[in-house]
Amino acid sequence: MLNGQNAWVEGARLSQQRKREEKMGPYREFLSAEDAAQAASLEWYHSIQLAPGVVTPGRLSAEALARQLRALRLPDNLQGKTVLDIGAYDGFYSFAAEERGAARLVALDHYVWSTDTPAYMAEWRRTLRDGHLMPAKHESRYWHPDTLPGKRPFDLAHAARNSRVTAVVGDFMAMDLAPLGQFDVVLFLGVLYHLTDPLGALRRVARVTAPDGLAIIETEAMEAVGLHDRAYCEFFPGEELNHDASNWWAPNATALDGLCHAAGFQEVTILTPRATPGRRARLRAALRVLRGQPAGPPIRYRLIAHARRGTSRTI
Repeated sequence: MLNGQNAWVEGARLSQQRKREEKMGPYREFLSAEDAAQAASLEWYHSIQLAPGVVTPGRLSAEALARQLRALRLPDNLQGKTVLDIGAYDGFYSFAAEERGAARLVALDHYVWSTDTPAYMAEWRRTLRDGHLMPAKHESRYWHPDTLPGKRPFDLAHAARNSRVTAVVGDFMAMDLAPLGQFDVVLFLGVLYHLTDPLGALRRVARVTAPDGLAIIETEAMEAVGLHDRAYCEFFPGEELNHDASNWWAPNATALDGLCHAAGFQEVTILTPRATPGRRARLRAALRVLRGQPAGPPIRYRLIAHARRGTSRTI
């Protein structure tokens, strides 16, 4: 007979076992027991369909990703086209391009793939509760570029979907771009604001975008009251944005347009309506300025742009 403490320990063990079994359940039909256990233990960012009725439990829901895909205006027909997904993470957008018929697809990452994400996020949540600063992933003890623990979700989804996407591990800002070649469509989603050199980054994006090709850029952005016609970027020296020390810059729409043109793109279309304050907020900002005070904090939002290397609309 178990005493009280042993009974509690045994009950806790059985509870954890049941939770693991519940998480593994959806994967058992098409994965080995080992792979199902791995899938259940992973920290998924993207909700990816692995099989009919089986979707990974991503922090971004399937509905949110579907809305994002519509907002990006990724062409429905990519037959015969080449696609590069920079900062692929779990691979949702790479697989979406594959579903649309792309002939060659490359998923490029190293930052997320080099991180033990479940362990990092567990400590990040603890530090958030405690009010402490969490170092960026590459400066933390969870950075393992030798074993690529963060690539496991991509690898599992890739295998489950029998995907043709080619995975390339590389630091986009430091690697030799020549072996990559150029692509008809380049996805640069949620990456720009993590980089210390946004203009240099967009110049490299332009280099891998084919003549008459299309780069789809999505980033954190900001707008300041009364300054929408001027190019501004907000700088984050610490963890001001989302308590994340790897966030550096947020441009306004005018700045992103200018950055893309300076990087070598001939045509830039801002797809997202510019975030603007309401009438009362504008009046309050005007009163603050009259008193010699700052107009107020910027409005932050997500911004999408299409940047083209040329004026031909072949895509």
